[in-house]
Amino acid sequence: MNKPSLNDVRDEGASSREPRVKGPLIWLDMDQKALDDAYDQIVYAPNRPFVQARRDAATARARKAIAAPIRCAYGESEIEKLDIYRTLSNGAPVMIYIHGGAWRSGSATKYPFLAEMFIKAGVHCVIPDFINIDAASGNLMTMVTQVRRAVAWTFKSANLFGGDPNRIFVSGHSSGGHLAGCVVTTDWQKDFNLPPDVVKGGLLASGMYDLKAVRLSKRSKYVTFTDEIEYELSAQRHIDRLNCPVIVAYGTCETPEFQRQARDFAAAVQQAGKPVNLIVGEGYNHFELTETLGNPYGLLGRAVVDMIWGGWDAN
Repeated sequence: MNKPSLNDVRDEGASSREPRVKGPLIWLDMDQKALDDAYDQIVYAPNRPFVQARRDAATARARKAIAAPIRCAYGESEIEKLDIYRTLSNGAPVMIYIHGGAWRSGSATKYPFLAEMFIKAGVHCVIPDFINIDAASGNLMTMVTQVRRAVAWTFKSANLFGGDPNRIFVSGHSSGGHLAGCVVTTDWQKDFNLPPDVVKGGLLASGMYDLKAVRLSKRSKYVTFTDEIEYELSAQRHIDRLNCPVIVAYGTCETPEFQRQARDFAAAVQQAGKPVNLIVGEGYNHFELTETLGNPYGLLGRAVVDMIWGGWDAN
């Protein structure tokens, strides 16, 4: 007999209660509560504490297996620093990983388990810290500007730590996937006086690529959305600026909105005639998907290593 899934358990519990009365539709077929739940990962992934415990254990093992990172400043404020994990080869590709945390939390210190995978695959790994949305008084543009500045610094400084400035890649998960989407649609010439193809490829995992629905959700309680923020920081509205192939990924146990965001963005990139590979993680929820990036044979680890080393296969 098949074991019940977490969704089965949740549904069984729900059946013993009175059905919820659906309110006015706010977005697609969702009322306010359904939309809020669709941007609240714990509703769809109640095993988050167990996944976090596994990641913490993996990080502790990685700290014993690899050298401590080089810590460098990429901007003037105290938070604008990044960790550089060097692989053995000079002139190696560089992967910049942008962490998630609902724009509210997270730090570079939590991701040595991802850095280990990259450096053992012959790739330098750069993990920036950046302001969180609460410290930025709700201004998402401040956060995006810092992340873009970290990428620009890495491009300009790659030779100093043995990286190849012509082989810089970006990856991100969750709100980090949103930020990575903003990175790959940056106008590098206009904003930083850099070549338009600073980034050679991106992995966007479980992210948000159009902020309209997010603005309508409870995340607007801590993000100060404006028409300008919604437009400028929605990667799907700036695909004309996309100058590199992208992998877009989501898990089948993620919230319906995070699944839709990935599908819609990948479809828009494909419609624009640009290279995109949509990866669907069967049976993975939002938090579990990240674990596959820390494994060279995992769903995302294999895909991104293939992208870096020339095995790219766009749909």
